[in-house]
Formats: sequence, structure tokens, C-alpha cells
Amino acid sequence: MTARAEVRETVLSLVAGEPYDSGDWLERENPVRPSEVVGRVSIVSSDGVDAAVVAADQAFVGWSALSVEDRIDQVLRACDAVAAEDEQLATLLTLEMGKVPAGTLGEIRFANTFARYCAGIVADLIKPRRTVDASGRLEVVHEPFGVVAAVTPWNAPVILSYLKVIPALLTGNTVVLKPSPLAPLAITRLLSTLGSNLPAGVLSVVNGDGPVGAALTGHPLVRKVAFTGGSTVARHIMRATAENLVPSVMELGGNDAAVFLADAELSHAQMELAILGSFLSSGQVCMAAKRLYVHSSRIEEFTDAYVRVAKDLLVTGDPLKPGVTIGPLINRAAVARVEELTAAAVARGATAHVLGTVQSESVVAEGYFALPTLLTGVRDDDRVVAEEQFGPVVPLLSFDDVDEVVERVNNDPLGLGSSVWSADVDRAFAIGRRLKTGYTFINSHNRYGMSMKAPFGGMKGSGFGREYGPDGVLEYVQAHSLFAPAATEDAQGYPGQSS
Repeated sequence: MTARAEVRETVLSLVAGEPYDSGDWLERENPVRPSEVVGRVSIVSSDGVDAAVVAADQAFVGWSALSVEDRIDQVLRACDAVAAEDEQLATLLTLEMGKVPAGTLGEIRFANTFARYCAGIVADLIKPRRTVDASGRLEVVHEPFGVVAAVTPWNAPVILSYLKVIPALLTGNTVVLKPSPLAPLAITRLLSTLGSNLPAGVLSVVNGDGPVGAALTGHPLVRKVAFTGGSTVARHIMRATAENLVPSVMELGGNDAAVFLADAELSHAQMELAILGSFLSSGQVCMAAKRLYVHSSRIEEFTDAYVRVAKDLLVTGDPLKPGVTIGPLINRAAVARVEELTAAAVARGATAHVLGTVQSESVVAEGYFALPTLLTGVRDDDRVVAEEQFGPVVPLLSFDDVDEVVERVNNDPLGLGSSVWSADVDRAFAIGRRLKTGYTFINSHNRYGMSMKAPFGGMKGSGFGREYGPDGVLEYVQAHSLFAPAATEDAQGYPGQSS
């Protein structure tokens, strides 16, 4: 990775295969030093959004007519062009959103690996199925939807964009994507490289605030919407898609619980996984472990081990400085929320254990930082337990009985992820099946427990639809059945009826 420098990047949106310069700009500051402007990206007008969607609709005709093998070849060559720029893109992403370079570079390279995984399974998933039996001849083919509108967040913009863009493109759809205005620079540059290596109009990137997203998701030519983000925006999108009867994939927030049974291993390695499960990207991850439930017989041992291991593991500071593992939050409002939730819990009797070390007090004082904190002595009705905090503070609660903790975990309006920690993996799976979440990690949490083969998505208020795995690819096709009944006539005289 290159050394940090004063950077002012100008990045253009991509509309219908061409860079889009509106003369209207959205600037992004460095959350480590908010007085520094990392760069600016061109905002797309409503007419520009319309042009992108119309171009995508026109490009769909030729793109969907290609063989799946041709699409695979073109998409993977475009991904190779992105891979050639991955270190520069990772540095830019670190500067604009604060994730450490190992995380940003790892995200970009993981996204490329995900693209190759999808390319390896898509042909078999969408090939026609044909059967002939006594009832007749049946063919089931998979058709792309058309134009897919994708809206993605700032906290993992590359992989969360690829989870939508790659399956959609490989299955024959075209895509118009709107990034978050909080981290638009690297993902716009990355997707512009990807789109410039595909036929014009197949992939466009439009930047802006809420009105741009509304113009995109409510466009009459859009045939499917894929969204990752918060429930408030999701409701606005769903009202727009309801008007046009457009289906959607919604991956929303989570308040993931991690359950440590009485026989959970509390070794140094396992404690590292538990800590990183909560504090990767400074806790700004939808599937982070946000509530820790530990059996009462192990609560003191767990607390001591957690604080001890975190001391060396968590180093807060400028993410481009060697050894730093915890960077800033995305903006001042995020810091204020974490501080508010922490103060409210302490006011009700909780104890705050500040974790790790600080690399530079002056840097932390200047930027959007909140120190990683473990809260003990909290209650289920504390806001830091009941609400998704989306920052580096995590509450620790005790339990005595498995049935009790399952009920407490499930008594939450969200249901994205969860985890169960036990030396008995079979028992962990059995308890995990009782948790009302879309994904349950076993003896891990967050990205260390992810599998590309495993469908990921939420239950309850955490959304619907799935990403990753075969299910994530099949979200972007719809079944088309063709059936010719056998030339038979039953006793009632209905031709073609069969049992």
C-alpha cells in the first residue's frame, strides 16, 4: 500500500457507457481528519438517471441474448481489469471511510473471488430443465428480469455491490447502481472500470442523495430492485416498487446475538474471533456480534479473557498507520449515537470497559473516533441491547438456561445473524436451529464465519431474499414453464388432465 498523502480525487459517475460530468459535485471528507477532502464525485440529475435506465433497458436486449458462456467471459475479463487497480482502490476506500487497508484490500480481492465463484456455478443453475413423462412434456427455463436497480451502503461498498452486480450480469440482466454518498469514490471508480469493459449501458453508476435513489428505484423500466441498508430507506423503496409491482431483495440491519454456552472454549484464538466478530470495521457491520450472552458460570472468566485479549488486538488510530486495527466511524453522527447509547447504559448502572490501546491521542481527538468498549452489568431493556448500535460498543449479558436465552435472543424485531459457541458442535447446531435469524455462525461470527456457498439474508425486520450461494444467483432470474400435456382424456372429459 502507498504512503498516505493529501488527496483530492475527482471521480465521474458512469451513465450509458460514458463518464458523466454534471458540474454538480458531492464531496467526501477523511473521517480521520475531517478538514481534509478526500475527493468529489459527480452527482447525476434525474434526467441522467433516466438516461442510464433507458440505456440499460436497450442494452438488455443484446446482453440477455448472449450465451451464458459469453457473459461469463466478458464479466471475468472486466473483473481482471478491476484487480489490476486493487491497491490504489483500497487506499482510496480507506481514506474515505476509515477501514484499515487490510480490510479494504481484502474486500476488493474477496469480491473478485466471489465473482469467479458465481461464474463457476451460474451455467448449471440456469440451464433449461426438460422432462417427458406420462403427464406430458415440461421445459423450465430461467429468464432474466431486465434492468436491475441496486442501492448499496458505505460500510462494505465493494462486496455489497458485487453481491448484486455480478449475479445480475451473469444471468443476463443489466444494472444501474447508486452508491452511498458517504463512501462513493472508490466504488464509483471500481464499477466504472468494470462497466467500461462491458457493452455500453450494461452497467451504469449514478451518484447523489435520496432524490437520485428515488428516481432510480421508482423508474418504470426497472424490473427488480436490490438494496442493502436501513429500514427507513427500505420502506421508501418498497412503496415505489409496489406502485410498479417490482420485486426486490432487501438486506437490512441486524442486532446479532452471540451465545456462549457453558462449555464454550475461551482460548486466546477463540476470544480473538469473538472480539473481531464485534469490532471489525469499528463495529460498522450489519452482521457484527452486537449482543453477547454468556452462561453465568463463565461470565467472570469470559470478561477477564475478553479484556485481556483485546488489549493487544485492538489498536485505535489512523488506519494507514502500521499496527492500527480500529479506525474511525463514518461521521460525527455515528460517534454521537455510540456515545449516547454507552452513556445511557452507564447511567443505569452498567460498567464500561474501554478495550485495547490508542495509537495517537491527538488523531483520535481530531477524527470521528469512538473507543471500543465492552459494557457489563447491562439489562435486556437497555437501548444498547435492544437497538442496533452500529459502532464499537458491545453489551455483555448472562444467562442460566438455554431455553431462556433462546427466547431472549428471539425477542427482537430483527433477525439477520446469530452465533452459538460450544465445544459440542452438534449441540451448537441444534440450538442454532432454534434462533430466528437468517444465518447462524458456529464458533465464529462476522466475516470469519462466512461461506460463499451459504445463502445470507434476514428474517423478520432484517429483510428478505438472499445473497451468496446458489440462492443469491437465482434471485436474478424467474422461472418460465412450457408444458405440453399428453394427449389423454380422463373420465370427465378434460383433455390433458393427469394425476
